[in-house]
Amino acid sequence: MSAFRLPGDVGTIRYHDLPGSSPTLVFLHGLGAASSAAFPRIVRDPRLSAHRALLVDLLGFGYSDRPATWSYTLEAHARTVEALLDALGTRGCVLVGHSMGGSIAILLAWTRPDLVRSLVVAEGNLDPGPGTVSGPVAAQSEARYISRGHADLVAAVDRQGFADYAGTLRAADPRAMYRSAVSLIAPREPSLRDRLYGLPMPRSYLFGARSLPDPDTGELAAHGVPVGIVPDAGHDMMGDNPDGFVEALAEAMSEA
Repeated sequence: MSAFRLPGDVGTIRYHDLPGSSPTLVFLHGLGAASSAAFPRIVRDPRLSAHRALLVDLLGFGYSDRPATWSYTLEAHARTVEALLDALGTRGCVLVGHSMGGSIAILLAWTRPDLVRSLVVAEGNLDPGPGTVSGPVAAQSEARYISRGHADLVAAVDRQGFADYAGTLRAADPRAMYRSAVSLIAPREPSLRDRLYGLPMPRSYLFGARSLPDPDTGELAAHGVPVGIVPDAGHDMMGDNPDGFVEALAEAMSEA
């Protein structure tokens, strides 16, 4: 695992840097997850393993630092990834974001299109409003979530049988979870959806088949964003069907 000390002494962001050829694949995880847990199997698949891959744990999650006074907004997360890619001299990457990571990827591609050759968003949040995890988290006060809510969420996820997600939730900083969730569901101008539609590089959007039907399958395609479907998978498509996720990602890269 590699480490990068962010400018301004914000903290250290940690990531796997797996060697390979260009373009570099950059993976960003969802709320309460970690790229170090979600994507290793994906990037070692023969269909992707020839590429260099960066598996980034965002601040507050996975192995990265947990600065107590940091904002944890999506925009701030995007700036940390931007700083990392600049420090590594990485340009023209394939940026892959799942869930919250997809929203962060849209913001990064919007502000620094020179860094992104193509964008793949896997069920990323496009519109403001509460999601399955972000809504209940953000509905609490920060103090309440830190003192009780986070432990309650971990226990509930564990009871529901999502052992992998429960594990990364345990590793997540409660303050990071709360502030990231609040930012994730907040309105923006332009919206994440409008930014996605307005990006200059090739873009794709992936759904797990169990998340369908969804009106966005037609809406996205109508705005020039090809849609891929991962069979036998829900929102956690990398865990539910890693082979199907790799196939959909490889197809998106080929089309781009």
